[in-house]
Amino acid sequence: MSPYDPSAFPPFAVTVDLVVLTVRRHALCALVVRRGEQPFQGRWALPGGFVREDEDLGAAARRELAEETGLCAHDAGTPPAETSGAHLEQLATYGAPGRDPRMRVVSVAHLALAPDLPAPRPGGDANSARWAPVEELLEPEGAPPHSDEQQTPLAFDHGRILADGVERARSKIEYSSLATAFCPPEFTVGELRRVYEGVWGVALDPRNFHRKVTGTPGFLVPSGGTTTRQGGRPAQLFRAGGATLLNPPMLRPEV
Repeated sequence: MSPYDPSAFPPFAVTVDLVVLTVRRHALCALVVRRGEQPFQGRWALPGGFVREDEDLGAAARRELAEETGLCAHDAGTPPAETSGAHLEQLATYGAPGRDPRMRVVSVAHLALAPDLPAPRPGGDANSARWAPVEELLEPEGAPPHSDEQQTPLAFDHGRILADGVERARSKIEYSSLATAFCPPEFTVGELRRVYEGVWGVALDPRNFHRKVTGTPGFLVPSGGTTTRQGGRPAQLFRAGGATLLNPPMLRPEV
């Protein structure tokens, strides 16, 4: 092997950023943290952090997820019926030279999906954390904010990362069983429909939705129980089936 001089190349750091999505009060929400340090002190950002010297990317993402939410992540290739915890998958890599004013930083973003989660706890260099509707966080530049909490864009290039993560989630629930990752282990068809409505931001016809999801092979399996937690007559409970791909797919309505 020819001599190799590491100093001949500029140094750079690697981080993981997390797009953590859940459905709260029938709306798709993302976890954001208010930065307690420079750069972008006081601005909202996606949770994340630097990759440690002794860990790989997946381990770093799982560590950050556990620190920010208390959730354990399962392998992205595991069917929802066979696991519990948060779904975690690699989203994309972001490496524009000026994305971080401190130094050259390459971020490997990950997408995490989980059922309705409790109030988050801040960690690391964050001094507060909250769940925010993605439509609020992704408001077009110059649009009036929906609340006093969101008056400036997300720090770094996190607005772009969030938009990519939201679109990944919206598209994947069309052809995969990933929507069940937003549900508890046992759920009703109505609760699953509200997940689709929250993620897609549209209203769906209850009867057509029930027919589609119960008629798709391997999507849902009756658990044998019923519940009245949504009010009204007892509703049948289901759990995620073994299918990972939906055939036919659940096509997103055009809006």
